[in-house]
Amino acid sequence: MHQSEKRNISMVMDFYEMTMANGYFNSKVLDTRAVFDVFYRNNPDEAGFSIFAGLEQVIDYIKDLHFEKEDIDYLRAQKLFPEEFLKYLENYRFRGTIYAMPEGTIMYPYEPILTVVAPMIDAQLIETAILLEINHQSLIATKTSRIVRAAAGKAVSDFGARRAHNVDAAVYGARAAYIGGAVGTATVLAGQMFGIPISGTMAHSWVMFFDSEYEAFKKYALTYPDATLLLVDTYDVLRSGVPNAIKVAKEVLEPMGKRLKGIRLDSGDLAYLSKECRRMLDEAGLTDCIIVASNSLDEYTIRSLNTQGALIDSYGVGERLITSSTHPVFGAVYKLAAIERDGEFVPRIKVSESPEKITNPGLKKIYRVYDEKGKAIADYLTTADEVIDTSEPVRYIDPIKYWKNRSFENCTFKELQVPIFENGELVYKCPPLSEVREYVKRQLEDEIWAVEKRFENPHTHFFDLSPKMYELKMSMLHESRH
Repeated sequence: MHQSEKRNISMVMDFYEMTMANGYFNSKVLDTRAVFDVFYRNNPDEAGFSIFAGLEQVIDYIKDLHFEKEDIDYLRAQKLFPEEFLKYLENYRFRGTIYAMPEGTIMYPYEPILTVVAPMIDAQLIETAILLEINHQSLIATKTSRIVRAAAGKAVSDFGARRAHNVDAAVYGARAAYIGGAVGTATVLAGQMFGIPISGTMAHSWVMFFDSEYEAFKKYALTYPDATLLLVDTYDVLRSGVPNAIKVAKEVLEPMGKRLKGIRLDSGDLAYLSKECRRMLDEAGLTDCIIVASNSLDEYTIRSLNTQGALIDSYGVGERLITSSTHPVFGAVYKLAAIERDGEFVPRIKVSESPEKITNPGLKKIYRVYDEKGKAIADYLTTADEVIDTSEPVRYIDPIKYWKNRSFENCTFKELQVPIFENGELVYKCPPLSEVREYVKRQLEDEIWAVEKRFENPHTHFFDLSPKMYELKMSMLHESRH
């Protein structure tokens, strides 16, 4: 089930997309094809890589892109658009071609994540929707991956809905978190829509409602004897919470042939409390009772807890995951790369005083380069018409150390983008979300170097240009000076 089945979000666009679309229509160039690339310039949190997420929602948006009567009436009320253009929008459908990396692909700055080849008017109208889906979910998937890696094998769940920026941010953030490695979510709608495992127990209000903590725990255990996980920090963790949890385990659950599943800590010195809780539980014979921790966690606090020897089995991570609080903006952009003239695509380049804002021109291909052991050693950008011949060394240009003569030898090349839409028709089948999640995990375990996964000073993944691509870029930069 997708949100697009319930509402039309076609008007989620910047107004300038509509004014430019009308301009192209009025200038009779609406059918001239253009190439736009989506890319980003920096990994969040100065990380070594990011995770591509949000493609399925991009697809949903474009499949359903249409303008209803109330949309046309609203645009008419702006008193900017002629009736001919509004009539055109009444029957509008996307006609372009889109290539993209499969969702879950590990990605790096400056390389084309998604490429649109479409009539100019079509390419312009989808800009905002593409960026907002990719920026949000890629950000949360990347942040979650960091948190999961910090947890070092201990489960991480998304607890973030109530701190998310709105309903969609909670639901699609949970989806992205699952792609990034979270085992589940507390957000029920995300579980319903995407098949993500859901979990949740009680709030402090449950414990406070009853006349005693023991009564609250007992009522919960009787209601959920197979899944009793008790929140033990409402009053006093060590003097009240854990003793009452043990009492319920012995007096309520064990006579039923059941075991206490776990306890949760939501405040205090989690490292110290987890050790004391573990000691008390073990002494009571509850060695299989897990300890879950929450309370404003992120990769840094979790790593610190592990360093301190905290005896925590599972983490519930909320606000700092769902908002990526340490780096809340992903920053992907949508830039023109070429315009079709007489059946050929003529490259375009964006020039800037800031070198990082200079774009790579033209219709391109992006490859991942693997060594003989299957490790990804670089990404390689070529012009669209190049054919890679691996029977001999493949020369490349390092855009930073461009004066060095270097080649890939005994390597394999994998083209990263695949067709998504062709001339307006969807040709790609989205894999189940569980497969996207496994794809991320497999890349991180088998392909990505450990030095790229460091939290501090990670290795910068090599992003190289083919000589032809480099020469095209340099020649266009030279021409732009005149």
